[in-house]
Amino acid sequence: MGRSGARSPRRPGAALRSALTGRSLAGQVFLLNVAIVLLLVVAAVVALVLQVRHDTTIEARNRSIAVAASFAESPGIREALRSPDPTAVLQPRAEAARKATGVDFIVVMNTAGVRYTHPKPDRIGRLFVGDLAPALAGRTSTEEIEGTLGPLVQAVVPVEAPDGTVVGLVSAGITTANVGGAADRQLPLVLVAAAVALLLATAGTALVTRRLRRQTHGLGPGEMTRMYEHHDAVLHSVREGVLIVGGQGRLLLANDEGRRLLDLPADAEGRHVRDLGLPPDTAELLVSGRAATDEVHRVADRLLAVNQRATDLRGGPPGTVATLRDSTELRALSGRAETARERLDLLYDAGVAIGTGLDVTRTAEELAEVAVPRFADYVCVDLFDSVLGGGRPEEVTPLRRTALRGVTEDAPLYPVGHRLRFVDSAPQGRSLESGRPVLAPRLTEAPGWHAQDFERSAQVMEYGIHSLITVPLRAGTLVLGVVSFWRSRAPEPFDEDELALAEELVARAAVAIDNARRYTREHSMAVTLQRSLLPRRLPEQNALEIAYRYLPAQAGVGGDWFDVLPLSGARVALVVGDVVGHGLHAAATMGRLRTAVHNFASLDLPPDELLTLLDELVGRIDQDEAGGDGTAPVTGATCLYAVYDPVSGSCAVARAGHPPPAVIGPEGGVEFPEVPAGPPLGVGGLPFEKTELRLAAGSRLVLYTDGLVEDRAHDIDVGLERLRQALVAAGPSPEETCRQVLDDRQADRPRDDVALLVARTRVLGPDQVAEWQVPSDPAAVGEVRARVTRRLAEWGLEELVFTTELILSELVTNAIRYGGETVHVRMLRDRSLVCEVFDSSSTSPHLRYAAMTDEGGRGLFLVAQLAERWGTRYTPAGKVIWAEQPLG
Repeated sequence: MGRSGARSPRRPGAALRSALTGRSLAGQVFLLNVAIVLLLVVAAVVALVLQVRHDTTIEARNRSIAVAASFAESPGIREALRSPDPTAVLQPRAEAARKATGVDFIVVMNTAGVRYTHPKPDRIGRLFVGDLAPALAGRTSTEEIEGTLGPLVQAVVPVEAPDGTVVGLVSAGITTANVGGAADRQLPLVLVAAAVALLLATAGTALVTRRLRRQTHGLGPGEMTRMYEHHDAVLHSVREGVLIVGGQGRLLLANDEGRRLLDLPADAEGRHVRDLGLPPDTAELLVSGRAATDEVHRVADRLLAVNQRATDLRGGPPGTVATLRDSTELRALSGRAETARERLDLLYDAGVAIGTGLDVTRTAEELAEVAVPRFADYVCVDLFDSVLGGGRPEEVTPLRRTALRGVTEDAPLYPVGHRLRFVDSAPQGRSLESGRPVLAPRLTEAPGWHAQDFERSAQVMEYGIHSLITVPLRAGTLVLGVVSFWRSRAPEPFDEDELALAEELVARAAVAIDNARRYTREHSMAVTLQRSLLPRRLPEQNALEIAYRYLPAQAGVGGDWFDVLPLSGARVALVVGDVVGHGLHAAATMGRLRTAVHNFASLDLPPDELLTLLDELVGRIDQDEAGGDGTAPVTGATCLYAVYDPVSGSCAVARAGHPPPAVIGPEGGVEFPEVPAGPPLGVGGLPFEKTELRLAAGSRLVLYTDGLVEDRAHDIDVGLERLRQALVAAGPSPEETCRQVLDDRQADRPRDDVALLVARTRVLGPDQVAEWQVPSDPAAVGEVRARVTRRLAEWGLEELVFTTELILSELVTNAIRYGGETVHVRMLRDRSLVCEVFDSSSTSPHLRYAAMTDEGGRGLFLVAQLAERWGTRYTPAGKVIWAEQPLG
C-alpha cells in the first residue's frame, strides 16, 4: 500500500486508454467484455440466419402449397386441361394468380410433366423439373431445388377428376431470396444492438476501471498479487498477533502469532470467538466491538497488551481488528528499568539535597530525609563526637546518634543524641572496623546484631524491622561514622543491588559531611581568632553608657570589628570597621587594623587624620599580599571613627566608605546625620573629612557595619529604613536598643557579619570642670596653685593637692616659658583627676634625664613620676599637655 500511496490519480481518458490497452486488471475485464459482446453478436447473427432459413423454408412450403392447392381447386382448371389449347386458357390465369399471391411461379402441367404455364413463356412446353411421383399418386409434395429461377421451394399438387383420377398437376414455388428479406431487415437491428452493448460495456469498464483504480490505487494484477503476497508474508511473520473478527463475533482471520499467543485451535477461523476457549474478559473484548488501547489481559501465563479498532469507521465491513502483544517480558524489563530510574533519581536528589549547608548535623539529617521512605523505612546516622566539633574522627571516642528519620516516630531505635559503642560482632561494628558496607538481609539470622543490645533487639524485631544495611561514612581514609538503613514495611529483604545503592548514597553524603566538618573546624578556629581579637570587655569610662552586639556570618567569619578607646580629657573614641572578605585571612587583617587603631588613637589624632594613616596601612597590606604568595590581596576595608567629648557634648566623626551613624535624640527621634563618606581604606588618593556633631545628654549614638542594613534582596535604603523603625521602637537604654535592632532581624540569618555599638551620652557638669585663663607671667603660677588648692578642697580631694600643684606648676611654667602668649588651664574630675594646660605652641616637650650639672630638665620627669598617664595632643590652635591621677 505504500507504493500506491505515491501514485497520483489519473484523468478518465487516461484511465480508459489504460483499460483499452489491457495491461491493467480493468483493461483485461474490458477485453473480456468485448469478446463476450462479439461472441453474443455472432451467435445472434448465426441464430438469426438459421432461424430465418428455417422460417423461410416453412413459409415457402406453406405458401407454395397454399397457392398450388388453391389454383388446382380453382373452377375451370379441369376443363382447361381438356381443352385443345390449355396454355391459352391457363397462362393468363396463372400469371394473374402468381402476381396476386407473391409466389415466383405457378406451373400447370399434364401428368407427363409438360408445362402449360410458366412466368417465362419460353419454358412452356418443357418438362417440369422436380419429383412428380407423389403428386401422380394423389399426394401433395414439396421440395427444395435449384430451379431455373434459382434456389426455391416448390409444391406439386395433383388436379383430380371427380373419380379421383389425376388429370394434371399444379406446381407453385417461391425463391428463398424473396422470403429472406426479413433477415436482411433484422440484421441491422441486431448490429445496432451489438454496438450499443459494446458502448455500454466500454462505459461500464471505464467506471469499473475508476472504481478499481481508487480501490487498488492504480496497481496492476501483478502488483496486486505481489502486494497480497507481501502482506500475507508480513501478516504471518510479525511478532504481533492480528485478529479480524466479523460483525457477528466470528473469527475471520488470525495470523500465526495470534494463534500462538491465544493458543487457538487449527479450525479457529470461522468459529465464534466465545467458542475458542479464551478467558471471558478477553473474549468479551473481542466481540464487544469497542475500542481498546494497550488493555492488558492475562491469557494462560502471558500478559497480553490488546489494541482493538472497528473496521467500519470508514465504510468498511462491520467487525474489528485486534492486535496482541506479549508484554510479559516487557513488563519485567520495564519494572527493572523503572527501578533503575528510581535509583538514579534518588542519587540525583541526594546530590542536590545533601550538603546544602555547612553544618554537620544538618547534613546528616538531609541524608536521612532523602533516604526515607524512598529507600529505607528508617535511617540512623551515627558520627564520632569529635566529628561534630570539626575534629578528626577518633575510634577511642564514642559515636553519637546525629540523625534519625523514619516512617513512624515510635520505632524502638536509639534516639538522637544517644552515645553509642558498637560491639565488634554487630553489623555497624564490622563496618567501622573493615570500612566496608555490611548487609544483614534477615535480622533474625544475625546473632551478632542481637549481641549489641538483646532487649532492644527484641523490641526492634517485634516492631517489624527485619532487614538492615550498614555503610561506613568514609571520606578518603577517614571513617567519620556509620549509617544504618532499616526495612520494615516491604516484606522482601535488602539485596546486593540495594547494598551498592546504599554505598553510593552514603559516599555522596560522606563528602558533604566531611566538608561540613572541615568548615566547622575552620569556622571554629576563625571564630576563636576573631573573638580573641575583639574586645573581651569594654574599658571603664564615664562619658558613655555602651552596649554592643556581634553576630558572625552564617557562611563564615568576616572581618567586622568594633572598639571603645578612652582618650585624654575624659574623651572616648568609638570605632567600627569591616574588612572585605571572610575567613581566617579577614579575621587576621581585622586584628592588624584594630591594633593600628589603638596605636594611632594613643597619639590623640583627630578622626580624619587617623583614617588617613589607617588608609596608608591598608594600602601597604594590600601590596604585601599581592606580592607575596600569589593570593588575592585584601581589597580594602571600611571604618567609622568618632571621638566624643563629655565636657562640650560634641562628637567628631569621620568615615571611610562606612554606613553613616544613627543618632537617637533624648525624645526618641531618629536621624542619620550627614557625614561625608570618604573612600574605603586602601583606595587612597582622596582626603577624609571630619564632621562635628552636637549630642545632648541622653542621646544615643548608633554605629554598625553594613551587614545590618545591606542584603542581596534589598537596597541599602530599605535596610536603613528598617533600622530607623527598629530604633524608634527601641527602649531608652543601649542594651534595649541592641536587643530591639537584632530582634527585628531575627528572621534573617545574616549572610555577613554584624557589629552593633550603641552609646548613650553623658555630660560632665560644671561642678566637675574647673578652668582658668593664665597670663603669660611666671608670677601667675602661684595664683594657679592657690586656685587648684581651693577647687580640690571643694571636691574633697585634699590628698591630691601636693602632687596636683606640683604637676600644674611644672606644666604652666613650661607653657609660659615655651608655649606662647596664650595659656589655659583646665582640671576635670571624672574617674580620674585630669589636669590640662593649653598653649598656642605646636612644639611638644620631650621627657629626658637631666645631668647632675643641669639646672633644668627635671620637670617632665617629675610629672611622669607623679601622674598615672601624661601626654600631648594637638589642636588647631596649638597643643594640650595633660596628666591624669587616679582617684581613690
